[in-house]
Amino acid sequence: MGIHLGTNRLLLVALASVALALQAQLWFADAGFAKTRNLRAAVAEQRAQNEQLSRRNQALEAEVINLKQSSEAAEERARTDLGMIGARETFFQVVPSPGTS
Repeated sequence: MGIHLGTNRLLLVALASVALALQAQLWFADAGFAKTRNLRAAVAEQRAQNEQLSRRNQALEAEVINLKQSSEAAEERARTDLGMIGARETFFQVVPSPGTS
């Protein structure tokens, strides 16, 4: 019976050592818990960026539809982006005097 008890202890110590080694590898190895945590953070960041880009794309799509359907929207865009002046309009540029800011 003494030999059987010593064998059980030896087996228990061996199994505990293997479990400890596996846990250490899980927590401290390059492909372990830290990498999983970093990958999850990268996925969350990419999802947030994708959501932001999706909202931007929806806004651009709405603007394209508006420009296709309305000549007034195209004219407004030309005025703001290109400085367009209509045929029956007069352009005045006000230049502040050097003493005023």
